[in-house]
Amino acid sequence: MSIYMGTNAKLVFMKVAIIGTGNLGLSIAKGILHTNGATSMYLTKRDTTDIKSFEKYGNVIVTSDNREAVTKSDILIFAVQPGHFAEILVDIKDLLTEKHVVISTITGFGIAKIEELIGKDTYIVRSMPNTAISVGKSMTCICSNELGKKRIDLAKAIFNRMGHSMEIPESQMQAATVICASGIAFWMRLIRATTQGAIQLGFDAKEAQELAMHTCNGASGLLIESGNHPEEEIDRVTTPMGCTIQGLNEMEIQGLSSSLIQGIVASFDKITEFKTK
Repeated sequence: MSIYMGTNAKLVFMKVAIIGTGNLGLSIAKGILHTNGATSMYLTKRDTTDIKSFEKYGNVIVTSDNREAVTKSDILIFAVQPGHFAEILVDIKDLLTEKHVVISTITGFGIAKIEELIGKDTYIVRSMPNTAISVGKSMTCICSNELGKKRIDLAKAIFNRMGHSMEIPESQMQAATVICASGIAFWMRLIRATTQGAIQLGFDAKEAQELAMHTCNGASGLLIESGNHPEEEIDRVTTPMGCTIQGLNEMEIQGLSSSLIQGIVASFDKITEFKTK
């Protein structure tokens, strides 16, 4: 079983299985492996051809047999398509023991529904990481069932090795999906727009993207390290009648903030629509 030894202490994972090694599953696998977070790891997929290369790590076993992975593991991270999740849970239900922690990354699949399939006497955690987990920079939101609260620190410790985690009520998981998971695409689009602006000002494409990426990274780092509100940092770089305030005002006239907010709300409306179908 995994051992959690405090916020800054060393965390040792004994046996991890990732059930469903698609894009997100691979990102989680890379994040755990790059931080030496597992003594053994099972990766499952129907067609294992394109993940066989992960066996080079030595402690990784690639298989199409979910039951084998569950039997040989303690921490079960599910990253399958929503339409397959229920079937897989039913298939492995009889193998679950008191040692297992079930961590779901499945959008729109609530804890109550998971409990209906495998019972309330299992540690169940819902998580919503994003693809930046593969480079150790995910913002992951987490919630659990009543029993799972005993393992919430363990789940946070897993995802904190690959970025930052936050425990939230399950009622906010849909919104968290939009802000954190879809949010990666939103920030990519903003970086792309900045890149295009830099090209228009005379930089070549590679230079423009480098400038945009590292400026975005620096802006985020300033807020994380200082704990300041964005407007405080904006005030530091704006001067009366200067070029920065001129640019900011033009962006707002063109609807930057309002269009971003409207896009976030539209995404939330869409994910809510999926949930009610």
